[in-house]
Amino acid sequence: MAVVINDTCINCAACIDECPVEAIVDEDDNPTGEEYYYVYPDKCVECVDHFDSPACAEACPTEDCITWDMPFTADHKSYFCEGENYLGEKAYVCENADAEMPMRDDISLEDRQAHRSVVED
Repeated sequence: MAVVINDTCINCAACIDECPVEAIVDEDDNPTGEEYYYVYPDKCVECVDHFDSPACAEACPTEDCITWDMPFTADHKSYFCEGENYLGEKAYVCENADAEMPMRDDISLEDRQAHRSVVED
């Protein structure tokens, strides 16, 4: 993954409309069962080669709703396959966990682990 949508999401669809790879689904299709939008970790490309920063976060009207997450790479397979954040779709994510999705190298692992906001004030 690259970004994650948290429970402050107001389900407005601004992020869905901006995602160039259709990695975001609404609350009805959220595989975790949560009632807010969801970013598929094996589809998100952090808008690398599309925009200067993740378009979903730029479009989101809710402050700190979209945060950095660990990159979807083989090095972080256990994060996605064993972590509680992905229990609702563990089998699906683990099937695709060897994929190497593009990521922004300038975002530190510390910022990703801390789920820092993509859009900083």
